Amino acid sequence: MFQSVFNISSSTNFEEKALAIFKHQLENNKVYGEYCRLIKRTNPQSLKEIPFLPISFFKSHKVVSNTDEHKIIYTSSGTTGMVTSKHYVTDLEIYDSSLDKSFEITYGKHEDYVILALLPHYLERSGSSLVYMAQRWIEKSDHPSSGFYLNNIKELTSILKELKEKNQKIILIGVTFALLQLAEQFPQELPQTIIIETGGMKGMRKEIIKQELHDILRTAFAKASIQSEYGMTELLSQAYASDGIHFETPAWMQVLTRDTNDPLSLLNSSKTGGLNIIDLANYNSCSFIATQDLGKVMPDGTFQVLGRFDQSDIRGCNLMAME
Repeated sequence: MFQSVFNISSSTNFEEKALAIFKHQLENNKVYGEYCRLIKRTNPQSLKEIPFLPISFFKSHKVVSNTDEHKIIYTSSGTTGMVTSKHYVTDLEIYDSSLDKSFEITYGKHEDYVILALLPHYLERSGSSLVYMAQRWIEKSDHPSSGFYLNNIKELTSILKELKEKNQKIILIGVTFALLQLAEQFPQELPQTIIIETGGMKGMRKEIIKQELHDILRTAFAKASIQSEYGMTELLSQAYASDGIHFETPAWMQVLTRDTNDPLSLLNSSKTGGLNIIDLANYNSCSFIATQDLGKVMPDGTFQVLGRFDQSDIRGCNLMAME
């Protein structure tokens, strides 16, 4: 089943596969099935009738749709003492396929780029899906200069200068606070370079809005393309924004918005609400997730991320007792 989700050809095809996957997960995912029964949403007739599992369940329950042994557990980052999400992945081939196909759709061939990953903190802990993604890119790039950078940004700056002189195409993927540090200490012109920020201050710096962040990066790294990636521990797919703001999803992923006061009701396009993610690659986990992100979906299907819910604003998450 899972390979077929990467061959979606139309909105009708997407809906058919989504409904089929819903039925599978209703029957085989204990957590999601119980949630659907509690809210009395077990027989959707259309895409918009499919219920979305609040993402907080990944912190308190094992969300899986089969009985296979997990290959890896991805965990979310968090401050000391915070309960983190756990995503039990039973088939890494699905994640690899999603990563590879999304990259090729968005950027072309891995081997055309040197991949540089500036991911401090993420590299210092285990279970980061972002690190796994960057490692996959680096391996498929197969370039001797591709690699990870922890806190050695001076070395990274030297590598960037050398590659620029060779007119080499570069993708620099990094977390927000590290990219800002690089921008402040080592600004330089970076033609032939795509900088992908993945978000994340992680308590290291004061939060700033995305537009301000991108303005800083564009000033510091003249001629570079400043872009954004949207992904999370609980998903197996990512969306990318070539302009840094409007995220585009691959064919097997779709975003909807829900009413912040009525989480079971969906909103029309261009209205701000909670983001609901359909990730059909998440066949073995849960493909229908209500995130804690606020945003809006545009008429063309792209979406913007505008902020996050305060924890006290999350509704509909207390229907099931902790197990």
